[in-house]
Amino acid sequence: MLKAKPNLESRIRTLKRVWLIIYDMLRGKNNDFGWDEHRQLVFAEDAVWNSYINSHKETGQFKHRSFPYYDQLTAIYAKD
Repeated sequence: MLKAKPNLESRIRTLKRVWLIIYDMLRGKNNDFGWDEHRQLVFAEDAVWNSYINSHKETGQFKHRSFPYYDQLTAIYAKD
């Protein structure tokens, strides 16, 4: 067994959790969010962000944070 296996599994879980949050923002009930292909991040007007962050505390970190693996992980996880 690889010593790195628990670390790899943890990283995969983290990536999937982050991907799911962003995927729900873009494909869920909120159509007010968009995806910036160039900067690889979620964008919306400040009022939309503030409203969403009030009800989804874990999403605040993504207001200014890029997620370059979104497209690749969508190809993997969107079918789940």
